[in-house]
Amino acid sequence: MSTLTSSVPVAAAAAPVASGRPATLVPFVRQTLAGLRVLLVLAVLLGVVYPLAVTGVAQVALGWRADGSLVAADGSHVRSRSDAVGSALVGQSFDGPRWFQPRPSVAGDGYDTLASGGSNLGPNNPDLVATIEQRRAAVAEREGVDPASVPPDAVTASASGLDPDISPAYARLQVARVARENGLPVADVAALVERSIVGRDLGFLGEPRVSVLRLNLALRTMGS
Repeated sequence: MSTLTSSVPVAAAAAPVASGRPATLVPFVRQTLAGLRVLLVLAVLLGVVYPLAVTGVAQVALGWRADGSLVAADGSHVRSRSDAVGSALVGQSFDGPRWFQPRPSVAGDGYDTLASGGSNLGPNNPDLVATIEQRRAAVAEREGVDPASVPPDAVTASASGLDPDISPAYARLQVARVARENGLPVADVAALVERSIVGRDLGFLGEPRVSVLRLNLALRTMGS
């Protein structure tokens, strides 16, 4: 009987590569170098080219918004921090009873953009309930109203802690105090609030709101 034999010498089939290294080392090195090249290209594209391109488009097409939506004392849009008194996107505190007050903030010591966030406490958390009741009593005393008439956004912080807006109800609640402290007619301050109300985005997104910064800037102009 005849037997099948291979045309490839056994010694040649079993011989290692000429360098004496295992046959799998060369493909491994080749694949590693290819992966490193891909990593380098993607790092340059996504870490340098893409951010620069997006930044360039934003600066050209949306310069004011790209620079932080800064607002000057006269209410105009500015791009320099030295000329700004605040941002249309970030809440801030206002000292003194003559100003409209914003929502409470638990972002750091208040409106800290580096510590943006809420308390993450549930609605039945005893600490949160106690804090809300304390805020409600303080707002009611400050405005001279019944605690039951204090709107929710006057006693609860926003999820970001940076919300620059308040509800029309909270703005209206403060009209009497602000008018008294600034020596202005109540009707004039009430009309200012109504003019400052911004409707829902696209007519159906969100809720009507009032920018506290813009309202106080308009109030200062009225008082002067």
